[in-house]
Amino acid sequence: MIRLAIIRHGRTAWNRDGRIQGRRDIPLEADAASELAGLCLPDPWQHAALLSSPLHRAMHTAALISGRQPVIEPALIEMDYGDWEGQRSVDLGADPDSGFRHLPDWGWDYQPPSGESPAQVWSRLAPWLADLREDTVAVCHIGVMRALLAVAYDWPYKGVPPFSIKRNSLYCLELTERLKPADPLRVRLIRQESSAAL
Repeated sequence: MIRLAIIRHGRTAWNRDGRIQGRRDIPLEADAASELAGLCLPDPWQHAALLSSPLHRAMHTAALISGRQPVIEPALIEMDYGDWEGQRSVDLGADPDSGFRHLPDWGWDYQPPSGESPAQVWSRLAPWLADLREDTVAVCHIGVMRALLAVAYDWPYKGVPPFSIKRNSLYCLELTERLKPADPLRVRLIRQESSAAL
């Protein structure tokens, strides 16, 4: 059995503003980076392989919580939201011509204009998963995490998902003949111990 822990990158200014980021290489906010610098991986994961999406916000998060540079994995790049990138979901939802749907109405084949469907995200993640040979922490994005968790939970990408994705937490999966949720699923990052007084 191989254990996989996936974690979402820290907050960016676009996250705060409700903008869809996708492949845009938006950096972490300064206060998010400062918060992450005070956190670290729990003991069972500190020596696992460390992978990251090629986007800076994920690479920076990986380095901050581990104290080491991650190996870049192209398959972990965020879902391509096409024409929606940089726009706010609240505005897209108010525009009847945008084609926007809320997550419970997506389905695996739903595709933003000029973007990627969840099924296409999974098609690039599946070969990467098949090649994993050791316990791994992967710092990535919410679109990637949804695809992995949907497969683990056998969720059809319709209706309310059986999971919620919070920041500063690992979501732990087990890979045997199939991908499945570990118990516990969610493990919080831990606060780094203060340096001993001189």
